[in-house]
Amino acid sequence: MSERVPERSEIPDEYKWSINDIYATDELWEEDCKKAQTYAEKFRLFKGKLSENAGNLLEYLRLSEEVSVLFDSLFCYAHCKRDEDTRISKYQGMMNRVIGLSVDFEEATAFATPELLSISDETLEKFYSECPDLGLYRRYLDKIRVQRNHYLSEKEEKIIALTGEMLQTPDTIYSMFNDADLKFPDAVDKDGNSHQITHESYISLMRSEDRTLRKSAFDNLYHTYESFKNTTAAMLSSQIKTLAFNAKARKYPSALDAALSANEVDTAVYRQLIDTVHENMDLMHRYVKIRKKALNVSELHPYDLYVPIVSGVDDKIDFERAKAEVYESLAPMGEDYRAIFRKGIEERWIDVYENAGKCSGGYSTGPKVHPFVLLNHKDTLNCEFTLAHEMGHAIHSYLSNENQPTIYSNYVIFVAEVASTCNESLLMQYLLKGCTDKKRRAYLVNYFLEQFRTTLYRQTMFAEFELMINEKSERGESLTADALCEMYHKLNVEYYGKDLIVDNELDMEWARIPHFYCDFYVYQYATGFSAAIALSQKILSEGEPAVRDYIRFLSSGCSKDPITLLREAGVDMISKSAVENALKLFSELLDDMEGLLDN
Repeated sequence: MSERVPERSEIPDEYKWSINDIYATDELWEEDCKKAQTYAEKFRLFKGKLSENAGNLLEYLRLSEEVSVLFDSLFCYAHCKRDEDTRISKYQGMMNRVIGLSVDFEEATAFATPELLSISDETLEKFYSECPDLGLYRRYLDKIRVQRNHYLSEKEEKIIALTGEMLQTPDTIYSMFNDADLKFPDAVDKDGNSHQITHESYISLMRSEDRTLRKSAFDNLYHTYESFKNTTAAMLSSQIKTLAFNAKARKYPSALDAALSANEVDTAVYRQLIDTVHENMDLMHRYVKIRKKALNVSELHPYDLYVPIVSGVDDKIDFERAKAEVYESLAPMGEDYRAIFRKGIEERWIDVYENAGKCSGGYSTGPKVHPFVLLNHKDTLNCEFTLAHEMGHAIHSYLSNENQPTIYSNYVIFVAEVASTCNESLLMQYLLKGCTDKKRRAYLVNYFLEQFRTTLYRQTMFAEFELMINEKSERGESLTADALCEMYHKLNVEYYGKDLIVDNELDMEWARIPHFYCDFYVYQYATGFSAAIALSQKILSEGEPAVRDYIRFLSSGCSKDPITLLREAGVDMISKSAVENALKLFSELLDDMEGLLDN
């Protein structure tokens, strides 16, 4: 019998996030939504006045911060309520209204950037001198002014603003298709029992020691995606075209340049990551060979990649145990850091379990009231690490909100994955340190190796695929389903090597990756993982000084560019060293695994 996914009403309140901390009722959200609608006219009153004097400029910037806090509350509440059950049209509608409001704000403030760019450097310095409070916004204004070649006239900016809602359509359609509408046939195990396939249950099924069940789940999931291959290709192609439109409209040489520019990251970092991983592809091939030998199979298939290569180890980890172990693993971070973790647990920042219609995956979002974390906990080691990961994001948001003014409280995506992955690294090293059983240690080492495979190698492969499809589109070539499958197949062969049979079903994996609808996001998992490995090692070896530097990094928001923030924390992402050192640890873990398996 398949395991039924419960309705949300069946989940105890203690395992649901306290979303009412933002708005106690939908009616209060409606009141703020009406209030937000008045800001567009308030912004328009500043048109033509920003360059007149320092007072006008300061007032405008403070109003921008005010509406930012209001909009974050409106967005987070609607977003989280929608994700609790994506089948409920009311919250889909509320989310669409917030998106519509954002378009109104962008249209109403389209004049601002051209006016800010028109202020001479001499006049702006005079403003700073006359109005010391304006100094808070110097970095914010410098970031805008350095991009002056990519901003347009007021009329053109207004047109760009009006496209905002339309440009989010591919992501909206994909979310509804993937999370709300798509259903998969049950997987069947070796005894003929059925198992429900959902986005959350799939990886659990792929970790089963029952190979018949794994293959059934793999086939049923990807055959379902394959039946929609032309539709999903059209969705992804539309997303890529929106990125191309944005890049061309703003006079960037490519969509990659446009995306990375927003985070103040040079495109060389992106390409260098891919190059460095390619230079160390032999390590991935070695791991695949070890996995094939350990599983004792004549052919290794994609549905054999997630099952632990050490059998007979109990990995059932309920949420209570996961909380306790993650908390203990964070001891090197000090009591202040762990107090924030406890606060998140006690104040119900977390939505723990899967329910029917709930958004798949996991994430953290950080409005001013406090962060919120979405999980779909399944009592597995992987889910324990997801808790550590998402609470890393949450603590990062909490510290940035507590220590930075609103204008600098939102850290950029490039540094986001560092905090989450550092927590994971500390958890793994805690579990390994306390493990005396060789079989259990091999199980944990295998899990750590899987983090390298799935986060450093696999996310880099995703990044390479994303770069390929964007460049293909920029050359005027079509992104048909067949073309996407062909490119994806070749990449899998290259990354996994000759010891993995790359089944044709895997060619459709691109259709189930939601991050392809977040432009050039995935590479940051790999760079963040590399930085986090380095920082966690420093914390464990150097203690309090390294912790102090790291906490300062988490508390800095976007007060400096991300490369500088990471350098001050102790890792240089401009060089290859961070990725190379992470891969050096991967090599050492491979040695460890071979030794454990041979004994």
